[in-house]
Amino acid sequence: MSKQINVALIGNPNTGKTSVFNALTGLNQKVGNYPGITVEKKEGVCKLPKGVKAHIIDLPGTYSLNASSLDESVVIELLLNKKDKDFPDVAVVVSDVENLKRNLLLYTQIKDLEIPTILAINMSDRMAYKGISLDIACLEKELNTKIALISTRKKTGINELKELITDYKSLPTKPCLDASTIDKQYFENLKKAFPNQLLYKLWLVITQDVNFGKTNRKTIEETQGFKIKSKSDLKRLQQKETIKRYQFINNTLKKGQTIDLKAAKDLRVKLDRILTHKVWGYLIFSLILLLIFQAIYDWSGVPMDFIDGLFASLSEWAKSVLPAGAFTNLIAEGIIPGLGGVVIFIPQIAFLFLFIAILEEVGYMSRVVFLMDRIMRRFGLSGKSVVPLISGTACAIPAIMATRNIESWKERLITILVTPFTTCSARLPVYLIIIALVIPEGRFLGLSYQALTLMLLYLIGFAAAVGSAYILNKTLKIKGKTFFVVEMPNYKLPLFKNVAITVLEKTKTFVFEAGKIILAISIVLWFLASYGPGEQFNNAEAIVQKTHPNLSEQAQNDMIAEHKLEHSYIGIIGKTIEPAIKPLGYDWKIGIGLVTSFAAREVFVGTLATIYSIGSANDIEDEDEAMSTIKNRMAKEVHSNGNKVFTFASGISLLLFYAFAMQCMSTLAIVKRETNSWKWPLYQLIIMSSIAYLAALVAFQLFK
Repeated sequence: MSKQINVALIGNPNTGKTSVFNALTGLNQKVGNYPGITVEKKEGVCKLPKGVKAHIIDLPGTYSLNASSLDESVVIELLLNKKDKDFPDVAVVVSDVENLKRNLLLYTQIKDLEIPTILAINMSDRMAYKGISLDIACLEKELNTKIALISTRKKTGINELKELITDYKSLPTKPCLDASTIDKQYFENLKKAFPNQLLYKLWLVITQDVNFGKTNRKTIEETQGFKIKSKSDLKRLQQKETIKRYQFINNTLKKGQTIDLKAAKDLRVKLDRILTHKVWGYLIFSLILLLIFQAIYDWSGVPMDFIDGLFASLSEWAKSVLPAGAFTNLIAEGIIPGLGGVVIFIPQIAFLFLFIAILEEVGYMSRVVFLMDRIMRRFGLSGKSVVPLISGTACAIPAIMATRNIESWKERLITILVTPFTTCSARLPVYLIIIALVIPEGRFLGLSYQALTLMLLYLIGFAAAVGSAYILNKTLKIKGKTFFVVEMPNYKLPLFKNVAITVLEKTKTFVFEAGKIILAISIVLWFLASYGPGEQFNNAEAIVQKTHPNLSEQAQNDMIAEHKLEHSYIGIIGKTIEPAIKPLGYDWKIGIGLVTSFAAREVFVGTLATIYSIGSANDIEDEDEAMSTIKNRMAKEVHSNGNKVFTFASGISLLLFYAFAMQCMSTLAIVKRETNSWKWPLYQLIIMSSIAYLAALVAFQLFK
């Protein structure tokens, strides 16, 4: 049996840490959350020389062990806790050859924890281009470690890194410098109070308010003969520590690094002037977004239609092959459509993350974040929130998954909670049929009233998202520093392997995590619509044949389907909620549409087809003709008093309800996954539904 060792990959953001992780683990990796928190945890397995297996954990990017975010706290907690199952036998600090000075600050701090540490200097292929040369032997001596000079792009140095990890026991653990000289007396007193503890661990506990074992800030405060300094004094000492470390780093690099500035050729400054320009920057970003979302709509349309048709055919095949009965109906009408409801999102998710991954790989996303931060921060959001908010116009599910790059938990949570307000493509079928039904044809300044209404709904959604973010920022009592720090990496060609693994992991996460919840709810909805209590449901065929004996077979089948739906469990729910939705201008049939569309907003139109006896519309090959048939029947629908159901007032009410309502269980499932709690999606459901109800109520009462 081969031995397994724990390896922690640590480094600043944008040092290529993820590329090193991918190079070591390939597809032998999994992504989850740390227990009890929403910080992403990436781990994988790597085969090393001499039959050794490595469990590799890719820790969140951090600039130092002076934590300012939840991500950085995760790094410190792990490095302090020897009893943690993931505590590293060896730490690999990944640095960028162009930013070695800044990266070495974190390296010297980890060395003070006396963990065997390897320095992996990445992007070595850019050394000649940047006029950089390194004396590796000198640097190894000064930094008291072994160095792996690697390039994930050129695939060099990875085998050498694996060799060093395998021989980690031969690595020196002595710190690079003595940080305690910043206040000798204070650190001597600390050592006397805790003679058996590592001094730098105690210092981190005091300054970061973290703990290891039974030692925490409180136990230190309760120890006689030692007094913790004030916060301001500790902050000054931290600054002294940082200065001392940089003095050591500067002296080390003077000996081991030379940079020929004349040899360095860089277009970065010129590109940045254009891409972050206060006018051209926004214009270029808008054009890129337009191209991305046009591509998402165009490219995902074909595979989504194929998936839709495939699962519809699969459902029909199951009905024809399996013996008739409840079990066959469950498979054909519950499980298969439920799976289809999960799989159909894959093209949109995959294409969206493909483009996001490419933009991140080339270094452009950091420029976008910098560009948008000034605007978004006024509303309690981060510059990084702009990507999910705009992505939401395609689908809220991948958009919410895209919030993972927002460091501040408060800003990330606000972005997750408000993103569903943006008008997604699933709302379009609902909008199109209602607009065609209640908005008159005509033009204003050359634009049709119907097109203007649709555009207005998109603007209302975005305004609701931004306005809600502003309110949440003022009301959410979540502590969190909101310093804006963004790394401006060099522009580079994307690594296909990194992009492919990112797309695969994000898609897999959705299918296996959110998919389980979606499938379960789909089966519940099928059961509620397929069964009902009492004679009215069980004898639907006899009742319809008796009351309407002269109808054609197709019309009779449609009426039986409508009668069964009315007296099914979901029909009873529709009847039950009718008093609550009547003030909005809706009847029990629309109520059923509201309930069933919880599976997905676009289900509303399919439900209407069944409710209004349009079973035959599903057989019409021309989509416009089928939609027209549904629209005509809806236009003729009347209340018991003879008044039309779908009027301008009820139509506007319905449009506003869908503009604000959280009518998508897929989104709820992914919010639960991303927040690691049911609390936030339930709050989201209740508050958005309340806003939708009030907006619809006011609109109907105003226009009726």
